[in-house]
Amino acid sequence: MKKEVAKLLRKALKEKGVALKGDEIENLIEIPPNSEMGDYAFPCFSLSEKLKDSPEQIAIELREKIGNEPQTDFEDIQTKGPYLNFFLNRKSFARQTVWYVITWKKDFGKAESGKGKKVIVEFSSPNIAKPFGIGHLRSTIIGNSLANIFEFQGFKVIKINYLGDWGTQFGKLIFGYKKFGSEKKLGKNPIKHLLEIYVKANKKKYEKNAREEFKKLEEGDKKSLMLWRLFRNFSLEDFKKIYKRFGIKFDVYTGESSYNKKARQIIEELKNKGIVKKSKGAFVVDLTKYGLQTAMVEKTDGTTLYATRDLAAAIDRYKEYNFEKMIYEVGQEQQLHFMQFFKILELMGYKWAKNCVHVSHGFYLDKSGKKFATRKGKTILMNDILTETISLAKKEIIKRNKKISKKDLEEKMLKIAIAAIFYGDLKNNRTNNIPFDIKKFISFEGDTGPYIQYSYARAGSILKKAPEQKKFEVRELEEKEIELVKKLSQFPEAVLNAGKNLSPSIIANYSYQLAQIFNEFYHSCKVIGSEQEAFRLALVQSFRQVLKNSLKLLGIETVEKM
Repeated sequence: MKKEVAKLLRKALKEKGVALKGDEIENLIEIPPNSEMGDYAFPCFSLSEKLKDSPEQIAIELREKIGNEPQTDFEDIQTKGPYLNFFLNRKSFARQTVWYVITWKKDFGKAESGKGKKVIVEFSSPNIAKPFGIGHLRSTIIGNSLANIFEFQGFKVIKINYLGDWGTQFGKLIFGYKKFGSEKKLGKNPIKHLLEIYVKANKKKYEKNAREEFKKLEEGDKKSLMLWRLFRNFSLEDFKKIYKRFGIKFDVYTGESSYNKKARQIIEELKNKGIVKKSKGAFVVDLTKYGLQTAMVEKTDGTTLYATRDLAAAIDRYKEYNFEKMIYEVGQEQQLHFMQFFKILELMGYKWAKNCVHVSHGFYLDKSGKKFATRKGKTILMNDILTETISLAKKEIIKRNKKISKKDLEEKMLKIAIAAIFYGDLKNNRTNNIPFDIKKFISFEGDTGPYIQYSYARAGSILKKAPEQKKFEVRELEEKEIELVKKLSQFPEAVLNAGKNLSPSIIANYSYQLAQIFNEFYHSCKVIGSEQEAFRLALVQSFRQVLKNSLKLLGIETVEKM
């Protein structure tokens, strides 16, 4: 309906000599704090300088230009000071909104803005030969949601998991395995044993040995490559088990190792274009005149860095996919790296460098407010977090339904645990540091994933008790009904804003607000047996559909019965 308001305003503004696009007008339209001031309001302050008149007078003149409002859409359009207030024809609006949701179902809220365009989303990217820890969880959750949001807007999305599978740490690992490794332990629990080896080898006295081993790896030494492939396969197998439990799929698994040889070509290209210079035996790109630090692209021993491999990967991806946008969902601690990396691409003459975006996120914090990445020097494992959350979900479910079957319990507790973890993250602005508190995340009350799932299940229980649904008519609407209808109508706009701002929190907060409004409606408006029964049942059905669409964008599954 905001588009209809914008359409009226655009025509009136054109007559006043002001040419604004529809989306520009939509960005100016506000929702008043209470319904007495209308359903939508257009402030005229920004037009005052251009039209050389007071905002109050501009509002009056715009109202005159609009003339008779379409009765099917608006009951009234009024001026109040510098505002133009639009009052919807509520019956028509409610009928239209509910009809759209019920008709379009899982496609309600979809857009075609991305039709024919490709977006690459690189996310998760854990390190090979290390357990999947909490450090990569935020990237996994946020990146997956962004991919879902872009796909919902019509983009062809390529989800890439770019593994940390090359670099000096593999020199440490190969050296460590040769010195401390056990074939028996590797076969029994490969990730645990590789971590033990890495910790032992990651000491100053072994630095020279590690560099020598990595140089051999880069030069293609067969034994080194054999060990590297073995470690990589063990890790990838472990990661895929976790992704499967999360319900997350990738289109491409690749890694730094794929660009080792191409990184050499990048070094030559940088030299040929006069972008690099030699400094203390290494090759660097001087970025100081752009307000950035100098970036190293080749070490003194001739080995490449992940910055060089990132350059090779970006160029390779553009050749393969001709993307509209490439998103790197990586922690904020890598901000400088991406600024340097994008600037070097630009200096190399790649105009599409401006379409590469670093989507950063903050840290998880523990109860004391410190970075929640390690505890007493030990990695916090994702499997341990998920196991603990599932256990808490199980207790909450049994508390509410002691007769639940084992099969039903196992299915529900995983879905609820994932909703708790995912929503507990996504409801926050991604750039903020956030407290990681599983007990709060798993609560069935308040601003949590399980609360939203419970609201969906509650709506389902109403529909199960209902008689066969008939064609509905809309009579006089109560305030809570129109509030729910309005919120449903705002879903497409929430999706567009989430994509534009690269912010899944917009969808998460929308989901919670929608659930809250539905629960208020549920408590104040009788559904079955009321005069508005057919319409209210359709409204409940619409709520379930929109909430399901919304949660799906967050990577969260609904639960039919709690």
